[in-house]
Amino acid sequence: MTYTVTRSSGVMVQPCESTPSGTLNLSVIDKLPMLQVNPRTLHVFRHGHEVGKVVREALSKALVPYYPLAGRLIESSEGELQIACTGDGVWFVEASSDCTLDFVNYFDNVPLLSTDDLYPPSPPKSYDVNPLIQLQITSFACKGFTVGLVDSHTVIDGLGSVQFHTAVGEFARGFLHPTIAPVWHRDRIPAPAKLTRALGDPKLLPLPQPSTPSYQLEYACTDFSLSQINKLKNEYLELTGKHCSTFDVVAATLWRQRTRALDLEKHTVVILAFAINARQILNPPLPTGFYGNCIFPASVSISSGCLLKASNAEVVKLIKDAKDRAPTEFTKWIKSNEVDDSDDVFAISLYHTLYLSDWRHLGIDQIDYGWGHSVNVIAAGGSIVPAGLVGVSPTVNNGTRLMTWCVTKEHLSSFLYHADNITSDIISKL
Repeated sequence: MTYTVTRSSGVMVQPCESTPSGTLNLSVIDKLPMLQVNPRTLHVFRHGHEVGKVVREALSKALVPYYPLAGRLIESSEGELQIACTGDGVWFVEASSDCTLDFVNYFDNVPLLSTDDLYPPSPPKSYDVNPLIQLQITSFACKGFTVGLVDSHTVIDGLGSVQFHTAVGEFARGFLHPTIAPVWHRDRIPAPAKLTRALGDPKLLPLPQPSTPSYQLEYACTDFSLSQINKLKNEYLELTGKHCSTFDVVAATLWRQRTRALDLEKHTVVILAFAINARQILNPPLPTGFYGNCIFPASVSISSGCLLKASNAEVVKLIKDAKDRAPTEFTKWIKSNEVDDSDDVFAISLYHTLYLSDWRHLGIDQIDYGWGHSVNVIAAGGSIVPAGLVGVSPTVNNGTRLMTWCVTKEHLSSFLYHADNITSDIISKL
């Protein structure tokens, strides 16, 4: 199955009004090495009219209140990352395709199709810019369209990205102001002494940076129906008398499935890590409208043998306990003045660590440019660490989709085999 995409040359979209200039400091979390990446997401819409023109004008309006996103990352004389509020703008590309979205099944089966052409190529070197936000609108023969987004994680996290692109959608629908007013407030996140040291404070000796792995990870997708999710939740309720979330049961299932596929020695320590939103943990909490990074990794460590002996409900309890500990651990980390080289909670780990993110409550599928919500949202591949995303399934009513890049090719067939067995086992118990 193939399709053709023809792109325009691309333009820089600038704020439609004059905006403040100067330099803004980033938070200590913004500057973490592991966040210096550019996540890509593809949003698929059934129909639209003159979408490129509408979204381009809306972008220009949204960049007035969100003017830092029209700027550039720079380094201070001390080597600190900052935002230069230059008003240069964001990179915008229009494109068209010769097929219908129905022909490509609304990009629901990613492995069978390349989606690279639906994301914007980088600006030509002659532009001498590295935009913080890049966007491509691709119109299809059926009048449907896709929006390929590339955001700088250094400046904007998942919640922040949805907040900004929701504002673009609001301006596209005729709003005069965004529903949520953006606030910067990066200085409200204090820097622990040990992290200040790790990030290169000239007064302190630098910590060694962990090497970034380069695993060749394969994409795999699993859909859970509402009845399957409820079955797993009921197992936990019967064990503990308490309720758990969809994320908890899906995370436990994936972690066990992946660990079984790796066929590790039973004493090998495996780790599950997932980010929590720490905006409300700070004292005082960050205000509504903050769109920078304020996340903290909760994690569970256990031997491979113990994990595989445990029931799904028992693993869910471990995950919930990690969630319960996270606020205290975040507060301790923020207040810590101790330098401990072995206690880098944000360090990039090895193949035995699985990173998960929960998309379901971000509102990522609720962005509306004037023609309704998307019918599918997918993440581009290319993760260099074992990772998974828990999202909403476009094909299973009220279901959950698990998108993963968590095993190399040598473990893929085993991973898929155990996924089928787990799903079948859940169904047989319904």
